[in-house]
Amino acid sequence: LHLCDRRQRQMCIRDSFCYNKFKITGDDIMFRPVRRIKNALGEEATKEILRSARRGVLAVNGDGGYPYAIPINYLYAEEAGKIYFHGAKAGHKADSINKCDKVCFTAYGDEIIREDAWAPFMRSAVVFGRCRVIEDRAQTLILVKRLAMKYYPDERLADEEIAASGKAVRMYEIAIEHMNGKEIQER
Repeated sequence: LHLCDRRQRQMCIRDSFCYNKFKITGDDIMFRPVRRIKNALGEEATKEILRSARRGVLAVNGDGGYPYAIPINYLYAEEAGKIYFHGAKAGHKADSINKCDKVCFTAYGDEIIREDAWAPFMRSAVVFGRCRVIEDRAQTLILVKRLAMKYYPDERLADEEIAASGKAVRMYEIAIEHMNGKEIQER
């Protein structure tokens, strides 16, 4: 793994002291809990969102320190504690991950309407972790197939797409360091 550059770490630690809500231990910053405890979801409910959501939003530290967030298709490998997604070898996302491997990923479920409330409820899972490119080609192809089977209607179509563009695809892995979930009523 590679770390964010020294300046970024110093800014992160400095800003954390400003908020005065983190416990700082060397370069490690502890993660914030969900602010409103009544909205927090348990671990199983949070994992269920990751298992069932079709898309999520990946946020990285982009150019000039600006956040860069993009919607992605993903695969949650609960047994490994990882999230996988595909991408190109170069571009804003790849360049940002190469500069700083710390990422945030958010998946959210469908709105839930309850009989006793007029406004919908929204559930989300937020994951913090370290991201890397998977270099092993055999592992990449296995993961591409698993990811494709989440989205393609049948295996034949998935295999055709992999045969057509599988050589260029890269798979990325987020090693989950922290996650939390919450449910809010949007009113």
